[in-house]
Amino acid sequence: MVERGESSLFNLLFLGNRDAKNFMMTKSFDELHVAVLAGGPGSEREVSLASAKGVVGALEGYVGKVTLVDVKGPGFDFPADADIGFNVIHGTYGEDGVMQAELEERGIPYTGARSATSQVAFDKVKSKDVFVEAGVSTPASCVVEISKGLDNEVGIPCVVKPPREGSSVGVHLVHNEAEWDTAIADAGKYSDDVLIEQLITGKELTVGIVGDEVFPVVHIQPRSGFYDISNKYPWMTGDGGTDYFCPAELPDDVTERVKAEALKAHQALGVEVYSRVDVLLDDSDGTPYVLEANTIPGMTESSLLPKAAAAAGVDYSNLCLKIIKLSFTFA
Repeated sequence: MVERGESSLFNLLFLGNRDAKNFMMTKSFDELHVAVLAGGPGSEREVSLASAKGVVGALEGYVGKVTLVDVKGPGFDFPADADIGFNVIHGTYGEDGVMQAELEERGIPYTGARSATSQVAFDKVKSKDVFVEAGVSTPASCVVEISKGLDNEVGIPCVVKPPREGSSVGVHLVHNEAEWDTAIADAGKYSDDVLIEQLITGKELTVGIVGDEVFPVVHIQPRSGFYDISNKYPWMTGDGGTDYFCPAELPDDVTERVKAEALKAHQALGVEVYSRVDVLLDDSDGTPYVLEANTIPGMTESSLLPKAAAAAGVDYSNLCLKIIKLSFTFA
């Protein structure tokens, strides 16, 4: 574990000779200026600012300088002397490939998945197509274009999702026709096309992946309902709540199946650097169903990726440093 003031030694011992050599061609960690890119114009702005606060605290003392940049949209000011942008903008603009493409155009190195990968991973319809083609276990689905009619091939019960939102924004579990009407009305606020998925009943799990390391499985247990925005962020909504268990209490063979399916999804999308893959473990037959891969997962100290990393012996600061190091290989 790297200690404050030991980042040059960490470069050599933690990164490995080849990666360290590539990285050291630029700067060592204690010379690095990191701009933490936060906020964004989307619906997850407050969550992003919370992630940014955590990342800034985690990096202080381990890199030369950390600057928080509140991003409101395209053309934002990036510090001229910063070496890399640490992207924690969740949802639209920051996670969908738009900002990534802008940073690539401006020649600015940044953390996480590249623009093309981000675009596909963020779109639940496009990523679902990739999963199906790659043989990843994922719930049956169809796409409804509201303006052209509501032909639900999945049937009820089902899950209704806007394809390009995060943090379960606009997501509804539908058990009857009344809930269907409400769900379509709400999801339709975000896009005309809506993803309809088979409703799987079981344990909600998530798997963090950084580089080629698959972290322990996290079991997500909402205290009521499902893992919607109120249960994810009770500090923001004022209600809800969730208990987390890491490592998840699962039989060893089930744990390995879940991790393998998550890694398969991550690799099928070609995700660079890191992701957090959400999985539902079917109560009826134990099948792990992949829902999505989050390429900009929550990064507060209590978020799920840092929890999983800690269970693997990687503390919050080292997790952030590892993400930076890996990202430079794609810059």
